[in-house]
Amino acid sequence: MADPEAPARSGNDAEDIRLMRLVAGGDAIAFETLIERHQALVAGTVARMLGSNSDVEDIAQQVFIRVWKSAGRYVARAKFTTWLLKITRNLVFNEMRRAKRHPHLPVQIDPETEELPLKDEATATPDASLLQSELQHAIESAITELPDTQRMALILRRYEELSYEEIADVLELSVPAVKSLLFRARTELRERLKNYLER
Repeated sequence: MADPEAPARSGNDAEDIRLMRLVAGGDAIAFETLIERHQALVAGTVARMLGSNSDVEDIAQQVFIRVWKSAGRYVARAKFTTWLLKITRNLVFNEMRRAKRHPHLPVQIDPETEELPLKDEATATPDASLLQSELQHAIESAITELPDTQRMALILRRYEELSYEEIADVLELSVPAVKSLLFRARTELRERLKNYLER
């Protein structure tokens, strides 16, 4: 019998829950399928939270190890991706705390060898492309300077296009608290990017 408390499921979410039931029974193929379905979401969130010089693969792998170990206890109260992002959030925040205690020098990129993103020659002049690349770098840099929870809320909204309700579930906050976080994050970003926005 269906759980009256359970939210309505999208096709994707119903498939994730079906796979998780198989994973709980030790089905390695179902587990691999889950990883394929959600690797980009997890790795993308980790990379944007920690920066591209971090151990993104390592942490993404830890997220899925937690999924495997927790499969037997998994209860589909919210969307599967919400539960997955909660695990991601916990591991990312742990890593950020660890990094603050044991800071290390960031990897320096040689400007001579750094590749610029591919551009469409028909629509972008080299100058416009460079400016776009510089602005993108400035945005990413400004995002990494936001407080942890603001940064996570902004990444989930801007890049993963989650609803306020989904972000509230992931961060275990109220919807008004999420809206307030995002407002502060955007205000902070506008301030940090003022020089670019005024050009």
